[in-house]
Amino acid sequence: MTPQARVQAAIEILDEIVLAARAKGAPADRLLSDWFRTRRFAGSKDRRAVRELVYAAIRACGDIPQNGRAAMARLAGADPALAALFDGSRHAPAPLGADEEVAAGGFAPPWLEAALRASDVQEADLAALLERAPLDIRVNTLKGAAAALPESGTATIAPHGLRFPPGTGVEQWDAYQAGAIEVQDAGSQLCAEAVGAQSGESVVDLCAGAGGKTLALAAAMADRGRILACDSDRPRLSRLLPRAHRAGASIIETRLLNPMNEAAALADWRGSADAVLVDAPCSGTGTWRRNPEARWRLDPRELDRLAAIQARLLDVGAALVRPGGRLVHVVCSLLDAEGSDQVEAFLARSPGWRAVPLDLGAGTPRGQGVRLSPVLDGCDGFFVARLERL
Repeated sequence: MTPQARVQAAIEILDEIVLAARAKGAPADRLLSDWFRTRRFAGSKDRRAVRELVYAAIRACGDIPQNGRAAMARLAGADPALAALFDGSRHAPAPLGADEEVAAGGFAPPWLEAALRASDVQEADLAALLERAPLDIRVNTLKGAAAALPESGTATIAPHGLRFPPGTGVEQWDAYQAGAIEVQDAGSQLCAEAVGAQSGESVVDLCAGAGGKTLALAAAMADRGRILACDSDRPRLSRLLPRAHRAGASIIETRLLNPMNEAAALADWRGSADAVLVDAPCSGTGTWRRNPEARWRLDPRELDRLAAIQARLLDVGAALVRPGGRLVHVVCSLLDAEGSDQVEAFLARSPGWRAVPLDLGAGTPRGQGVRLSPVLDGCDGFFVARLERL
């Protein structure tokens, strides 16, 4: 592909991403994969170049752009070399006009940027959320000492974390295939540490997904005790047990839940768990480094819906905790509506509970919990709080 053709390809893919964002359809990475699957002429260098153009354009647009060309025109406005590729030649985009429609900039849609600023998210963090994320791994202590890695990583804020450049192919390493390492953001690792899981305990991971934090809990417990990993997403949850087998974690059992019926399905655990982790569905505002188009998919109504789910799941999780046990609330969000406000509301409606100070060795106090920051802590944005049943 010529450089001009790569730009035109990026515009076509961006058109699909814009339509999908408006319709809450497929994510950008899937649309990219689908586009390349039907264009066998695109080599590895072409795919890499087009992907970089697409994500650079997404990050350059605060609100959802009018179309792919408007998004790319915004990117070209700051890059004369890119603008020169709009030359109208074969497979190239038409020349940019003086009255060309150009997408708006900014960090996010105006309402969402205002909500983040109202949550005391500073300019530097907003900018950092649109940078490309590094690749973090967690060394799996269930496999003993860290296996030899083909590349040297740098330490992260997490006790067992190592960091590598974006795009590092760790999935091909022998250590990964053997379960000696897991790909997991350093902030996510610290959120699992916040549970304080101990060997021999009974722990519930209420929103386990594919089990990244579940595996970290099993390692913290030295694979002794019991972990119940739950989720309502069957495909994601089905990936956990094969991952657990590879990681050497034998104490994990899974349970598929039906939304709104979680309490009945977990009646046998009522009042018996030493700790419950509620890593609830959220806006994902702390993970834009990995999914920058996610900020186009969120609206006030969806945020309210997610906050209601979080409140309900906190109540479900609280019912499972024994006296003296722990309830940990985690969201990969920097919005107070999903973090500190949720905890305050839970404590207001739940007598017999108190917040417990957290010392994670990182993060900044926020309300009754801790906020992890892309700028200050070098990880995805998270809020985490630990509550104790009296």
